[in-house]
Amino acid sequence: EVLLGHLSFFFPDPGLEEEPNEEQQVLHQLGVSSAPACGPRPQVSPQKHLRSLERQLQGEHRVFGTPDAGAAVSDISCSGCGAVLHCSAADVPGYLPSEKFKVLLEAGTLGGATCQRCHLITHHHKAQNLQVTWDQYRQVVRQIRGRKGLVLLVADLLDLPDSIVPDLPDLVGTNKHVVVLGNKLDLLPGDSPNYLQRVKRRLAQYCQEAGFGPQVTDLHLISAKTGYGVEALISSLQRSWKYKGDVFLVGSANAGKSTLFNTLLESDYCKSRAAQVLQKATISPWPGTTLNLLKFPIINPTPYRMFRRQNRLKEALQQTEEELPADERRRLQRLGRHGYLVGRVGQTFQSRTRADEIQFDPDSLSACSPASGADGSPAELSYNELKDAHWLYDTPGIVKERDILQLLQEQEVRLVVPTQAIVPRTFVLKPGMSVFVGALARIDFLQGAKSCWFTVMASARVPVHVTSLDKADGVYERHAGRDLLGVPVGGPERMERFPAFAPQDFSLEGRGYLEATADITLSSAGWVAVTAVPGEQVQLRVLGPEAAGFGLRTPPLLPHVVSLKGERVRKSSAYRPLREKKKQNQARF
Repeated sequence: EVLLGHLSFFFPDPGLEEEPNEEQQVLHQLGVSSAPACGPRPQVSPQKHLRSLERQLQGEHRVFGTPDAGAAVSDISCSGCGAVLHCSAADVPGYLPSEKFKVLLEAGTLGGATCQRCHLITHHHKAQNLQVTWDQYRQVVRQIRGRKGLVLLVADLLDLPDSIVPDLPDLVGTNKHVVVLGNKLDLLPGDSPNYLQRVKRRLAQYCQEAGFGPQVTDLHLISAKTGYGVEALISSLQRSWKYKGDVFLVGSANAGKSTLFNTLLESDYCKSRAAQVLQKATISPWPGTTLNLLKFPIINPTPYRMFRRQNRLKEALQQTEEELPADERRRLQRLGRHGYLVGRVGQTFQSRTRADEIQFDPDSLSACSPASGADGSPAELSYNELKDAHWLYDTPGIVKERDILQLLQEQEVRLVVPTQAIVPRTFVLKPGMSVFVGALARIDFLQGAKSCWFTVMASARVPVHVTSLDKADGVYERHAGRDLLGVPVGGPERMERFPAFAPQDFSLEGRGYLEATADITLSSAGWVAVTAVPGEQVQLRVLGPEAAGFGLRTPPLLPHVVSLKGERVRKSSAYRPLREKKKQNQARF
């Protein structure tokens, strides 16, 4: 394990953080009984417990229970983030209040617990600040250097090329093949009929520029959230990598590794019974959710299993929407409202029983593998099931050195990170005008003979405001932190802590009315595509926090996105947002 001082990465239990109205409800949630849970301890009054809870605050979030610095650290990891569970310090990953930690440890049920941080993220959508450095994330990933395996490099398509880990061979070693996965494809609108092939070529080019070389053996475009492209990925892995060694999910923070981990956990890539036994990884919009190595056993793609799987996929391709099960149809409809591309991910060997037939799980034929425990819950995986198993590991996300999310607070991150299909917002600007993307970035149109189009590809919850260049400073001073610019949130007090803007100047040459010349990348907040008339010389100034890592991307990722601008709003610089027709490719894998 990687150490934090004298403590390992620590992995919280549900039911601790709901703020109660009465004293006894608080103590019941903490699992505190009148008898000592672990060894002799003095009785503590409910009033003293409540005063202790009032004193323990983590940022904006209350931390219930008390730490015990003298308690030994466990050897059990949180099933949500991978940190080792402990009750020593509330600001160290894996913290569980001592009242709950000791009860679970005494009962022998600590293995099913999740740390307090994971519970806050999963059930309350709250992020808890922890003492984990950028180097410590990388040090965990370096644990896999000497191990044989395959690396699945997950890249965030909304943050190219910055989401591609530049020094991957140094982190994971040069002894591994790499399969590159462009994730979050469901959020990107199609700007032309061949846009998928173009995005794939751009991703391959960025990987080559990052120096990956011949290690890259394949590349896929997927959506871990909606399932698009995941079945094709599984088939490719089972055909090529087969069962040669372990597989490691690697990538930048917030690229979607844990979401993909959970999707693969409930697919044909995972041993069929493991999905019932293992818990899912914690996912959130906040970078750095996974703190250590989570894993599940990979299924051995024997010829029989591959044959059964191919039959299931063929049957699924022939199904119409009306023939789908009601729950699957509702899932596709729900995801279709949030993403442009939707796929289906299933399990060939999941238990499906009918009155006239008997179904069985091939993995359950191994010796000593009962289907369930004494209480009816899924049993532990047996020794025979795991003795020769290979594993898929979810590694911690590599936190980028320059990222706008590192400058934002919890509520602001939730506003900035897109969770639904991005609807392009296009504005026509004359020279001497400025466009604000929230209070995160400002783009000044300094010089040019004719108007240009600026297409904002960012979360719909981040406002866009257009003004004249001479009024831009005043708009920022009056409205940054307020409703007009939206993000950051908190008024003048918040903006006092937000970094000052630093300017970057760019010169561009127009390529035509329907083709962007470049993208102004706004780190994890998206980008702005600039479209100018052919041959037009354009001078722009981009202002934003220096630590955010804003820059210029040429060629643009979606050069024809301006064609989705819709009709012009009369007497304004804006075009009506035009959402592309939904593409629910329900039978596509």
